[in-house]
Amino acid sequence: MHRIVLIICSFIITSVTCKGQLHTDDLPEIRKLLKKHDSAVYIMDDWMRDPYIMIGPDGFYYLTCTQQAAEITHRPAVSNGIPIYRSSDLAKWEYIGTPYTIDDAANCDDYVRLLKEKGNNQELRLWAPELYFIKGMWCAVHTSNVGLGNFILSEGMFSEESLNQWGEKFGRQHDPSLFQDDDGIVWLVSRCTQIQKLNTDLSGFEGDPVSISPSDRKMGHEGALIIKFEGKYILFGTAWSTDTMRKGTYNLYYTTADRIEGPYGPRRFAGRFLGHGTPFRDKEGRWWCTAFYNANVPPLGGEEAKTKDLSGNAYTINRQGLTLVPIEITMKDGDVVVYAKDEYYRYPGPEEVQRFGKEGKEVTR
Repeated sequence: MHRIVLIICSFIITSVTCKGQLHTDDLPEIRKLLKKHDSAVYIMDDWMRDPYIMIGPDGFYYLTCTQQAAEITHRPAVSNGIPIYRSSDLAKWEYIGTPYTIDDAANCDDYVRLLKEKGNNQELRLWAPELYFIKGMWCAVHTSNVGLGNFILSEGMFSEESLNQWGEKFGRQHDPSLFQDDDGIVWLVSRCTQIQKLNTDLSGFEGDPVSISPSDRKMGHEGALIIKFEGKYILFGTAWSTDTMRKGTYNLYYTTADRIEGPYGPRRFAGRFLGHGTPFRDKEGRWWCTAFYNANVPPLGGEEAKTKDLSGNAYTINRQGLTLVPIEITMKDGDVVVYAKDEYYRYPGPEEVQRFGKEGKEVTR
C-alpha cells in the first residue's frame, strides 16, 4: 500500500508550496452578497461537482468535492483524490492540497481490477467526498467511478500512525454521507436511500441496512443526506425534474420523519438546480446550499430558464465552480418547510413531473 498521509490540520500548516489563491470575482462584492443572504452567490471557478462544506473544530469552513484533473489548469490536480479547500468567511477560499487518493486505499487493487473490467480506457476517479469531525476524529467518506468507496478516520490531527480506514469493509456505496444523531450514534446514509448504524468506535457497521424513502414515491437516484432540525429528521435526495436521467433540471428534494428509520412523509421540493447540494449552516446560523454546474449545454440565464422548455436535455443556471444559494429551513405549525430564497432556485419548472403546490407540497393533478 502506498504511504498514506491524510493530515488535515498539519497539512494546512506544512503544505505551503501547494497553496494557491483561487480565481474569484471581486471579494468585497462577494462578501456583500453573502451578508445579504437573499440571492445566489458565485464563489469560485475551480471545476467541481458534488461540493460539500462543513465547519471544522478550528472555526474554518472546509470544502471537498469531485474534481477532474484535466479541467484544473492553474494548479496540480488529480481525479482520484480528495481535494480540500478552506475559508474563514465563505468568500475567499484557499486550496490546501489533496492529501488522500485511491492509491492510498487498503484495497486499491480492487479499484484497479474493476476499472480494467469496465474497459474504455477510463481513469480511476474518486467521487463525492465528504469531510466530518466526529467524536474527536476527522472522518472522510467517498465513492468512485467503479462503485467502491472508503471510510477514513483518525484521532486528532491525521497522521500515518493514527490513521484508520475501512477499505473493502466499506464495500459499494453510492454518494455516502454521515449523520450523527443527538444520542451520538452515527449513521451511514447511502444509495438514495439506505441507512446503516455504525458502532460506537466507528470501526464497522452495527446491524443491517435499513431502506427509507418518502411515502409517495422514490426519493431520487443520488446525493442523499440527513440533517436534524427541531427534532425532525430531514432526508434530502437528488433527482431530475422529469424523472428521466439528464432530462430537465437537476433538483433537490426532501421528506421528513419523527424517527430516522421513518416512516417519512411525501417527497417535497427543496430547490431547482440544487441537485446533490449540501445544506449547511454558516457561523451566523444561516442556511445555505451548495450548487454546481451539471448540464449538457451552457448555463442559461435565470429569466430564460423560467419560460424555456427544459424537458429535452440537461439544463442549469449554475456556472462551472461553486455557487452558494441561501435557503431557509423553518418550522411552521409543527411542519418543516425548506425553500430557496433566490427566486430562480425556489420554484419547480413547468417540466417538473411531480406537481407541487404551496411550500413545496405535492398536490393532486
